[in-house]
Amino acid sequence: MLFILLIYLQAKLWFGGHGVFQLWSLQNTIAQERARNDELSQRNEALHAEVKELKEGREALEERARSQLGFIKDGETFYRVIPHASDNTADSQP
Repeated sequence: MLFILLIYLQAKLWFGGHGVFQLWSLQNTIAQERARNDELSQRNEALHAEVKELKEGREALEERARSQLGFIKDGETFYRVIPHASDNTADSQP
């Protein structure tokens, strides 16, 4: 009878709802989530630094306005280079 009880308890320990295999699985999941949280924390820190720079620094704001919105300063001349139609057909042919 004790032997059967021992086998039952061992089976529950290894394969039960709160067994060793589930513990290992949960530890693996926790490690993955911690790694993901670290990545997201680094991304958040970079975004906070960018926001702070945009609020305080004029150069970052000007750079973003130039690159994303196409702004130019007073006194500057804007040149737009448009390729010839023959250049476009040469690129599309194999």
